[in-house]
Amino acid sequence: MHFDPRVQRALSEAGLDADAVADASDRVAELVARDADRLRSFFDADGPYYSDMEMAHSTAEVQEHATADVDLFTHGSDLRGYLSLDGWGVPVEGGRILRAADGGGGEDDGASGSDGGPIVVELTLGDTVNDRVRFARDRGAL
Repeated sequence: MHFDPRVQRALSEAGLDADAVADASDRVAELVARDADRLRSFFDADGPYYSDMEMAHSTAEVQEHATADVDLFTHGSDLRGYLSLDGWGVPVEGGRILRAADGGGGEDDGASGSDGGPIVVELTLGDTVNDRVRFARDRGAL
């Protein structure tokens, strides 16, 4: 079960039986794994990548990264891993698709398999950055 006890209780009080709560928990894990796959595919191609990351040595609103690579794993509703950018790296503590080529985001719109590919993604970056950062393959998409 990927829901904490409070969420399980709230779902039960909302009328879901134990099987429905377990099904919802499994669906959450499926969606997280799907987003992890989409995030990996976003970072599979060669650079450049653009981000709205605040950097100490830059006053630019949009940063350009010549290289980027992400290594992600999932466990239930958790998405974690490591992002390497231009020779340095940072832990990833979450991520989502903000905009895809088909106009959708990370939410499941019922269109199974018709993924237009991510255009803008957001990663929650850990220590040294400690912020949510958007990434795009096109500077203008940010």
